[in-house]
Amino acid sequence: MTTLVDRATGALPTGRPARFTALVVVGNPFARESVARTLRALGARDVLEAASAAEARARSRSSASRDLAVVATALPDGVGLGLLSELRSAGWQHGVVLAGNPDPYAVRAALTAGARGFVVSGDPVPALPAQPLTGGPLRPVDARPASRGAVAQLSTRELEVLSLVADGQSNKDVGEALGLSALTVKSHLARIARKLGTGDRAEMVMVALRAGAID
Repeated sequence: MTTLVDRATGALPTGRPARFTALVVVGNPFARESVARTLRALGARDVLEAASAAEARARSRSSASRDLAVVATALPDGVGLGLLSELRSAGWQHGVVLAGNPDPYAVRAALTAGARGFVVSGDPVPALPAQPLTGGPLRPVDARPASRGAVAQLSTRELEVLSLVADGQSNKDVGEALGLSALTVKSHLARIARKLGTGDRAEMVMVALRAGAID
Protein backbone atom coordinates (compact mmCIF):
# COMPACT_ATOMS: atom_id res chain seq x y z
CA MET A 1 0.00 0.00 0.00
CA THR A 2 1.63 3.18 -1.13
CA THR A 3 -0.70 6.10 -0.54
CA LEU A 4 -2.95 7.07 2.32
CA VAL A 5 -5.22 10.06 2.64
CA ASP A 6 -6.66 10.48 6.12
CA ARG A 7 -9.65 12.71 6.74
CA ALA A 8 -8.24 14.30 9.87
CA THR A 9 -4.49 13.97 10.10
CA GLY A 10 -3.13 12.77 6.76
CA ALA A 11 -2.09 9.40 8.22
CA LEU A 12 -3.70 6.19 9.34
CA PRO A 13 -5.06 6.85 12.83
CA THR A 14 -2.67 5.68 15.51
CA GLY A 15 -3.41 4.94 19.13
CA ARG A 16 -6.10 2.40 18.22
CA PRO A 17 -6.79 -0.01 21.12
CA ALA A 18 -4.42 -2.96 21.11
CA ARG A 19 -7.28 -5.40 20.54
CA PHE A 20 -9.97 -4.47 18.06
CA THR A 21 -12.40 -6.11 15.65
CA ALA A 22 -12.04 -5.49 11.93
CA LEU A 23 -14.12 -6.36 8.87
CA VAL A 24 -12.27 -6.72 5.55
CA VAL A 25 -14.45 -6.59 2.43
CA VAL A 26 -12.37 -7.27 -0.67
CA GLY A 27 -13.38 -9.41 -3.64
CA ASN A 28 -9.88 -10.53 -4.55
CA PRO A 29 -8.95 -13.36 -2.11
CA PHE A 30 -5.21 -12.66 -2.20
CA ALA A 31 -5.63 -8.95 -1.47
CA ARG A 32 -8.21 -9.73 1.22
CA GLU A 33 -5.88 -12.13 3.02
CA SER A 34 -3.01 -9.62 2.78
CA VAL A 35 -5.10 -6.90 4.44
CA ALA A 36 -6.38 -9.33 7.11
CA ARG A 37 -2.83 -10.46 7.88
CA THR A 38 -1.68 -6.84 8.25
CA LEU A 39 -4.54 -6.05 10.63
CA ARG A 40 -3.75 -9.07 12.79
CA ALA A 41 -0.15 -7.89 12.97
CA LEU A 42 -1.44 -4.50 14.13
CA GLY A 43 -3.29 -6.14 17.01
CA ALA A 44 -6.73 -7.06 15.68
CA ARG A 45 -8.41 -9.54 17.99
CA ASP A 46 -10.94 -10.65 15.38
CA VAL A 47 -10.79 -10.12 11.61
CA LEU A 48 -13.97 -10.91 9.72
CA GLU A 49 -13.53 -11.44 5.99
CA ALA A 50 -16.08 -11.00 3.21
CA ALA A 51 -15.78 -11.25 -0.57
CA SER A 52 -18.94 -9.31 -1.42
CA ALA A 53 -21.32 -6.69 -0.08
CA ALA A 54 -23.96 -9.33 0.71
CA GLU A 55 -21.48 -11.43 2.66
CA ALA A 56 -20.24 -8.34 4.49
CA ARG A 57 -23.76 -7.47 5.64
CA ALA A 58 -24.22 -10.98 7.03
CA ARG A 59 -20.82 -11.03 8.76
CA SER A 60 -21.43 -7.57 10.18
CA ARG A 61 -24.65 -8.63 11.86
CA SER A 62 -22.83 -11.45 13.63
CA SER A 63 -20.26 -9.15 15.25
CA ALA A 64 -20.94 -7.48 18.58
CA SER A 65 -17.76 -5.41 18.39
CA ARG A 66 -17.51 -3.08 15.39
CA ASP A 67 -14.28 -1.11 15.32
CA LEU A 68 -12.81 -0.92 11.82
CA ALA A 69 -14.19 -1.69 8.35
CA VAL A 70 -11.81 -1.89 5.38
CA VAL A 71 -13.76 -1.91 2.10
CA ALA A 72 -12.54 -2.12 -1.50
CA THR A 73 -14.06 0.36 -3.94
CA ALA A 74 -14.94 -2.42 -6.40
CA LEU A 75 -17.00 -5.39 -5.22
CA PRO A 76 -18.63 -8.17 -7.27
CA ASP A 77 -22.16 -7.19 -6.23
CA GLY A 78 -22.00 -3.46 -5.66
CA VAL A 79 -20.06 -0.29 -5.02
CA GLY A 80 -17.84 -0.49 -1.96
CA LEU A 81 -18.47 3.14 -1.05
CA GLY A 82 -22.18 2.48 -0.70
CA LEU A 83 -21.48 -0.51 1.52
CA LEU A 84 -19.20 1.61 3.69
CA SER A 85 -22.07 4.04 4.29
CA GLU A 86 -24.24 1.13 5.41
CA LEU A 87 -21.56 -0.23 7.73
CA ARG A 88 -21.00 3.18 9.30
CA SER A 89 -24.75 3.47 9.92
CA ALA A 90 -24.70 -0.05 11.41
CA GLY A 91 -22.18 1.03 14.04
CA TRP A 92 -18.75 0.37 12.54
CA GLN A 93 -16.77 3.20 14.11
CA HIS A 94 -14.02 3.69 11.54
CA GLY A 95 -14.00 3.10 7.80
CA VAL A 96 -11.07 2.82 5.41
CA VAL A 97 -11.41 2.54 1.63
CA LEU A 98 -8.99 0.39 -0.36
CA ALA A 99 -8.50 1.29 -4.04
CA GLY A 100 -6.20 0.32 -6.86
CA ASN A 101 -5.61 3.89 -8.04
CA PRO A 102 -5.86 7.42 -6.60
CA ASP A 103 -9.10 8.38 -8.34
CA PRO A 104 -9.93 11.88 -7.01
CA TYR A 105 -13.65 11.30 -7.57
CA ALA A 106 -13.54 8.13 -5.48
CA VAL A 107 -11.63 9.97 -2.73
CA ARG A 108 -14.31 12.68 -2.60
CA ALA A 109 -17.09 10.09 -2.57
CA ALA A 110 -15.28 8.12 0.14
CA LEU A 111 -15.29 11.15 2.41
CA THR A 112 -19.00 11.60 1.70
CA ALA A 113 -19.50 7.96 2.74
CA GLY A 114 -17.79 8.67 6.07
CA ALA A 115 -14.40 7.09 5.36
CA ARG A 116 -11.60 7.96 7.77
CA GLY A 117 -8.87 6.97 5.32
CA PHE A 118 -8.30 6.17 1.64
CA VAL A 119 -5.55 3.64 0.93
CA VAL A 120 -4.15 3.17 -2.56
CA SER A 121 -2.43 -0.17 -3.14
CA GLY A 122 0.49 -0.55 -5.53
CA ASP A 123 -1.58 -2.73 -7.87
CA PRO A 124 -5.23 -2.68 -8.91
CA VAL A 125 -7.58 -4.54 -6.55
CA PRO A 126 -9.92 -6.42 -8.92
CA ALA A 127 -13.30 -7.47 -7.61
CA LEU A 128 -13.66 -10.36 -10.06
CA PRO A 129 -11.56 -12.55 -12.33
CA ALA A 130 -11.01 -11.15 -15.81
CA GLN A 131 -13.17 -13.92 -17.30
CA PRO A 132 -16.12 -15.83 -15.80
CA LEU A 133 -16.44 -19.59 -16.15
CA THR A 134 -18.89 -19.10 -19.01
CA GLY A 135 -20.02 -16.18 -21.09
CA GLY A 136 -18.34 -12.85 -21.71
CA PRO A 137 -16.03 -10.74 -19.56
CA LEU A 138 -17.20 -9.35 -16.24
CA ARG A 139 -16.31 -6.07 -14.59
CA PRO A 140 -16.96 -4.58 -11.15
CA VAL A 141 -20.18 -2.66 -10.75
CA ASP A 142 -18.45 0.63 -9.95
CA ALA A 143 -16.23 0.38 -13.05
CA ARG A 144 -19.17 1.30 -15.25
CA PRO A 145 -18.84 4.70 -16.93
CA ALA A 146 -21.03 7.43 -15.51
CA SER A 147 -24.14 8.05 -17.58
CA ARG A 148 -23.95 11.63 -18.80
CA GLY A 149 -27.49 11.27 -20.11
CA ALA A 150 -28.80 10.46 -16.65
CA VAL A 151 -26.87 13.31 -15.02
CA ALA A 152 -28.16 15.70 -17.71
CA GLN A 153 -31.69 15.03 -16.40
CA LEU A 154 -30.88 16.65 -13.05
CA SER A 155 -32.37 20.07 -12.45
CA THR A 156 -30.35 23.06 -11.25
CA ARG A 157 -31.79 22.66 -7.75
CA GLU A 158 -30.98 18.95 -7.70
CA LEU A 159 -27.39 19.72 -8.69
CA GLU A 160 -27.19 22.30 -5.89
CA VAL A 161 -28.40 19.69 -3.42
CA LEU A 162 -25.95 17.10 -4.72
CA SER A 163 -23.06 19.56 -4.60
CA LEU A 164 -23.68 20.17 -0.90
CA VAL A 165 -24.04 16.44 -0.25
CA ALA A 166 -20.62 16.01 -1.89
CA ASP A 167 -19.24 18.40 0.75
CA GLY A 168 -20.48 16.05 3.46
CA GLN A 169 -23.54 18.10 4.41
CA SER A 170 -26.47 16.39 6.11
CA ASN A 171 -30.02 16.84 4.83
CA LYS A 172 -30.61 19.41 7.57
CA ASP A 173 -27.47 21.35 6.62
CA VAL A 174 -28.37 21.26 2.92
CA GLY A 175 -31.83 22.56 3.73
CA GLU A 176 -30.48 25.43 5.79
CA ALA A 177 -28.02 26.40 3.06
CA LEU A 178 -30.70 26.42 0.36
CA GLY A 179 -33.66 27.64 2.41
CA LEU A 180 -35.45 24.29 2.19
CA SER A 181 -36.92 21.91 4.73
CA ALA A 182 -35.15 18.64 5.42
CA LEU A 183 -38.20 16.85 3.97
CA THR A 184 -37.86 18.79 0.71
CA VAL A 185 -34.17 17.91 0.54
CA LYS A 186 -35.10 14.25 1.06
CA SER A 187 -37.58 14.52 -1.84
CA HIS A 188 -34.89 16.03 -4.08
CA LEU A 189 -32.51 13.19 -3.19
CA ALA A 190 -35.23 10.63 -3.99
CA ARG A 191 -35.68 12.17 -7.45
CA ILE A 192 -31.91 12.25 -7.98
CA ALA A 193 -31.76 8.57 -7.00
CA ARG A 194 -34.43 7.65 -9.56
CA LYS A 195 -32.66 9.57 -12.33
CA LEU A 196 -29.19 8.20 -11.58
CA GLY A 197 -30.31 4.67 -10.77
CA THR A 198 -28.82 4.57 -7.28
CA GLY A 199 -30.01 5.70 -3.87
CA ASP A 200 -26.57 5.69 -2.28
CA ARG A 201 -25.25 9.18 -1.51
CA ALA A 202 -21.60 8.33 -2.18
CA GLU A 203 -22.35 6.72 -5.52
CA MET A 204 -24.60 9.62 -6.59
CA VAL A 205 -21.76 12.01 -5.79
CA MET A 206 -19.22 9.92 -7.71
CA VAL A 207 -21.47 9.70 -10.79
CA ALA A 208 -22.04 13.46 -10.80
CA LEU A 209 -18.37 14.25 -10.25
CA ARG A 210 -17.23 11.98 -13.07
CA ALA A 211 -19.79 13.55 -15.40
CA GLY A 212 -18.47 17.02 -14.51
CA ALA A 213 -21.87 18.13 -13.23
CA ILE A 214 -20.55 19.26 -9.84
CA ASP A 215 -17.12 20.34 -8.55
